Amino acid sequence: MQIEIRPIHTDEDHAQAVALIEQFWDAAPGTPEHDTLEVLGALVSAYEDRRWPIDPPDPVEAIKIRMEQTGRSQKDFAELVGSPSRASEILNRKRRLTMEMAWRLNREWHIPADILIRPYQIESIS
Repeated sequence: MQIEIRPIHTDEDHAQAVALIEQFWDAAPGTPEHDTLEVLGALVSAYEDRRWPIDPPDPVEAIKIRMEQTGRSQKDFAELVGSPSRASEILNRKRRLTMEMAWRLNREWHIPADILIRPYQIESIS
């Protein structure tokens, strides 16, 4: 069976590509059908990234997500940033991360640096 693979420009193109993926889903690796599945998957992924982009989390959300993913506690975060009060202030958006903190989070917790240096809202202190 010869399949015409072409770029995905519209939602209709996307729907057709997804239907083809479903047809080839169980293709064995190393077969032409599996190669077709991989190419279609890459095209669909690229279209979805353009059509429905997902914004990355802000630095505080990224820290909270990583803590949840790795089972780390606020105490672990406090050790990284210097004190329990500083950790609390950062997680409650009362204090910004410093570049040193961002560097440590990147190096030790593997949070991408481009996320850690993004601007984010700080709660106003009354």
